[in-house]
Amino acid sequence: MGNRLSKIYTRTGDAGSTGLGDGSRVDKDGAQVEAFGAVDECNSAIGVLRAYLAHAEVDACLEKVQHQLFDLGGELCMPGHQFIKPEQVSWLEQQLDGFNDSLPPLREFILPNGPPVVAHAHLARTICRRAERRLWTLHRQQPLQPPLLQYLNRLSDLLFVIARVLAQAAAASEVMWDHERR
Repeated sequence: MGNRLSKIYTRTGDAGSTGLGDGSRVDKDGAQVEAFGAVDECNSAIGVLRAYLAHAEVDACLEKVQHQLFDLGGELCMPGHQFIKPEQVSWLEQQLDGFNDSLPPLREFILPNGPPVVAHAHLARTICRRAERRLWTLHRQQPLQPPLLQYLNRLSDLLFVIARVLAQAAAASEVMWDHERR
């Protein structure tokens, strides 16, 4: 699959374009590059979150997510290939349901804060939402397979639930939004 880089700099991007997995070139600031760049940023944010984790089950889940995000990025930069399938979306839903089962029901919005590991989970969630928005922008220009769009939507939900699980594990109270506070 694709070329492996033996030399990190190639100078081929110095004029504002970058190569896709099929060898074609696109603008570095185009919707396609914005989309896989945002997915890469999400993956990096999850990597930072994992650096703070002391929760083996969450860590194992997020390691698999990171591999799947590489697949998702690969699909975005290799036209005609499909790496993200409905089964990966279903797996995310199963993870979501499993982690959510131990949590108390929500009655209000939660402010994104808490101990560093919880705050990093919330940050990864918001970066994931941005990546999802970038995919929708690209989708309007060149239709994407539904599992790509569904995957990031479920992943952001999973990251929210993981933030709650980590807050619970740290015995940290969740700060609820006080919409009447002035």
